[in-house]
Amino acid sequence: MTGLFITFEGGDGSGKSTQAGLLADWLTASGHTVERSREPGGTELGLELREIVLHRRGHIAPRAEALIYAADRAHNIATRVRPAIERGEIVIQDRYLDSSVAYQGAGRVLDPTEVRDISLWATEGFLPHLTILLDLDETIGRERLDVARTKYDRLEAEKSDFHSRVRAGFLALAAAEPDRFLVLPAIDSIESIAAHIRARVTSLL
Repeated sequence: MTGLFITFEGGDGSGKSTQAGLLADWLTASGHTVERSREPGGTELGLELREIVLHRRGHIAPRAEALIYAADRAHNIATRVRPAIERGEIVIQDRYLDSSVAYQGAGRVLDPTEVRDISLWATEGFLPHLTILLDLDETIGRERLDVARTKYDRLEAEKSDFHSRVRAGFLALAAAEPDRFLVLPAIDSIESIAAHIRARVTSLL
C-alpha cells in the first residue's frame, strides 16, 4: 500500500471534523489526492446503519450496538478506504475502531479487548498509519455541543460519567500505542492544533 490512512478521534465537541477538513484542504493544496470518510456513515450502507445506531428510538443492547459499528466498519474499509489507499491516495476519516473501544468498550462497560478484536476481524487487521486524538474534558465538550445544536444523538445524550469513561478509554488507547497516536489538547486554538497535525503528517509523507 502506498497511500496513508489518517483517523481523527476524540469525544463529542472536540473539533475532529474541523481539523479533518483543514488537513484535507492543506493536503489537497499540496497536490495530494484526498478521500474523506467517516464512521458510521462513510458509505451508502453506512448511512442506513448510522441512522439505526445513532437516531433509532428505544434501547439497543450494547453488544448489538458494537456489532452494528463493526458491520459499518467492515463495509467502509473494504469498499472505500482500502481501495483508495491502494491507489496511493490519503484517506482522512472521522472516527475508526478506537471509537468503538472507547464508546462501546469503556462507555458501555464491555470488554475493550473483545470490542477491538471484533473490529480487527471485520477489517482484516487494518490499522491507521496515524491516529490524531483531540483530548477534551467532557464538560467542555458538552458546552460546545450546547452552543452548536439543540438535538443530540444517542451517544451525545449520554450522561457525564459515560463521557468521562470514554475520555479515559481514548487516553488509555493512546498510551498503549504512542507511535500511532498524536494526542493534542482540544482546548488549544484551531490554528495551533492544525500546525501540530501538519508537522506530524509531513513526517509521514
